[in-house]
Formats: sequence, C-alpha cells, structure tokens
Amino acid sequence: MDRRWVATRFGGPEVLELVEYEAPEPGPGEVTIGVRAAGVNPADLKGFAAGQDEGLLPRAVGFEVAGVIEAVGPALDGRAFSPGDEVLAFQVTGGYASRITTLARNVFAKPPPLGFAEAANLLLAGVTAADMLHVTGVTSGDTIILHGASGAVGVSVLQQARGLGARVIGTASDRNADVVRRFGGVPVRYGDGLLERLRDLAPRGYVAALDTVGTDEAADVSLALVPDRRRIVTIAGWDRAQRDGFLAVGGSTPESRAFRNRSRQPLVELAAAGHLVVPVARTFPLDQAPAALELLRGGHPGGKLALIP
Repeated sequence: MDRRWVATRFGGPEVLELVEYEAPEPGPGEVTIGVRAAGVNPADLKGFAAGQDEGLLPRAVGFEVAGVIEAVGPALDGRAFSPGDEVLAFQVTGGYASRITTLARNVFAKPPPLGFAEAANLLLAGVTAADMLHVTGVTSGDTIILHGASGAVGVSVLQQARGLGARVIGTASDRNADVVRRFGGVPVRYGDGLLERLRDLAPRGYVAALDTVGTDEAADVSLALVPDRRRIVTIAGWDRAQRDGFLAVGGSTPESRAFRNRSRQPLVELAAAGHLVVPVARTFPLDQAPAALELLRGGHPGGKLALIP
C-alpha cells in the first residue's frame, strides 16, 4: 500500500495522520508519480489551520513533489511523458505521499541541475516571487527593496530580479547577510534605523518594494521610500495593504493564479539552464512530516525542507 499524510481535524502539525491508501490508476489527462521528495511550505500549514469548514476534512496535505513517472493515462493533451521520466509537479493534492496520481498539466520535466529535494521546492516559492516582480513592474535598471530576502521566496526573487537586471537591497539578519550576497542582492540589517540604512544604500531612491514578511516595519519603510503605492506589494501583510492602499497578492486570487500557472514552465527552464537554484536546509523521512512542519513553523529553517518517502 501507498502512504500519505492527511489532516483529520484542524489545528497544528499534531493533527496529521499517516495513513495507508492506494493511489488510483491514471485516467485521461493524468499520470502517476512515484514520489522521491515532497516540498514543505507554509501554505501546507494553512491548509489545515484551525477555524475552517469541517466539511473539507479529511484533507490530504502537500502541494508540490518531485519523482519518477510510473504510469501514464490516455489523452494527455500534448504533454509527453513516459514511465521512468524524472519530473516535478506543482498544484497537486496530497503531495506528502509515497505515490500520487495527478493531472499531467501540473507536471514538468525535472531540471537536470536540481536534485529531487530541490526540484520539489522550486515552483511554489518561484511562482510567488515571479508574481511579486510582475505586479510591481520590475525591470532592468530598477533599484528595489526586498523584505525577507533570505527566505525561500526572497531567494527566488533575488535570482529572478538579477536575471531582469534589477538591483535588489534585501533585508535580513546579520547571520543571513551572506545568503543575500550569494544570490546577487545587497544585504541590509532590519530593525531600528532601517529607514536610514536603506536611504544611504540608494541615494537616488527606490522604484518598488516587495514584502515577504508582513511586518509593520516592512510596510512603514516601503511607504516612506517608494512614491508609487502600486509598486509596493506584500504576500503577508494583507491588513496593512488594505488599509494603506498598496498591493497584496496570493495564489487564491484569479489574476495571481492565472499568472502563476503561466510562470511554471519558464521557471523550470530557468532552473534547467542553471539560473535558478533552490537551497535545501534539511530533509526528513516521510514519516517525520510533523517534525518538518514544526521546524518550518519556527520561522528560521535556513532553507527549504523536503520529505523523502
């Protein structure tokens, strides 16, 4: 039998149960993947957070995986997969599993430079970063602020912005400054005096600000330094965005969902060319998913996490 993690009630990682199940045979437009790694993301925690409709339970957990094609259904609508192909998949249901059957339209060839753990963490952070750069219109020659530059989305923003020719000043702790430099950004320490430090690093000003952390500090300095509020975006500070009239994006909105879907293949191609990497801090056996989520919930895993069946 296959195994997967499901939430049988709402709460924290402690509500998850590892159950036996049988991945269905692929139908039209579907493939079955033997999972080699499952990405671990903050969105996974939100999927079974308290306060939701209990009619949604039980809920299988996990949105992205990497592995090997085991079976192919008919009518793949132009997608070409064969058993044995190494792939990644994003926007799946129940990725914390040993095998899954999913729509082929959500499956992509694994970029050769990436291992399975890296590939399983490429797209959720990657499309989020791409969306933030897109809605703020970042282009060559721009100088931008990036709050939370050493996190998973931040690291992807740094790499994608470098490809666009933009200069990124990224906030981080002192211990993570080298991460920001590694991926092409200029690090700046957050905390008291951030506004003045940012002004010193870019005397000619900033054209955009991207916030991945959602703090009042991030919102306050962005509003002080970026003249056009249409070029300030957050993925975490929704209340401030609504109150102060700047942008907030998320995968649940139709515009973001459509753009993120279109961005998947270009990001896979960037990774295949060696221009987009995914730092992985730690892997866990599949049966330790709650421990991985607890580490993630702590806020400072130092890179991406993956489950290995």
